[in-house]
Amino acid sequence: MTALTLEAKVEELTRTDGRYSTDAYHFVFEALDYALQERHRQRSTRHVGVLELLDAIRRLALDQFGPLARCVFESWGVYETEDFGEVVFNLVQNDLLNQSDGDRKEDFRGGYSFREVFEESYRPRVKIDDPTAL
Repeated sequence: MTALTLEAKVEELTRTDGRYSTDAYHFVFEALDYALQERHRQRSTRHVGVLELLDAIRRLALDQFGPLARCVFESWGVYETEDFGEVVFNLVQNDLLNQSDGDRKEDFRGGYSFREVFEESYRPRVKIDDPTAL
């Protein structure tokens, strides 16, 4: 039996459960890496929990997509934080992520409103080269 690459496994997963695009699955891996990089700076090695992952998803989405994050997520089939729980647990069920004893899909429910965090409270980052220009 030939071992499938991660990419092939994710593509197979999207064929069997077509609710979410491969981009949604890859973004979860990116967000986990983002959270682990922050954790490395803090010299902590514990498990990435749901709240920490949702925060990493939020911060990474704002960094990459700004106020369009909600539209990007919706194009992937992700409409609320609960959808990210479905993505994560699809990865767990297909042996692409590990689950700790306390991890529950329900913990993703009601994490935050995409409209609130990506649109209503979005503040663009302005890089000011000349502070006297204000």
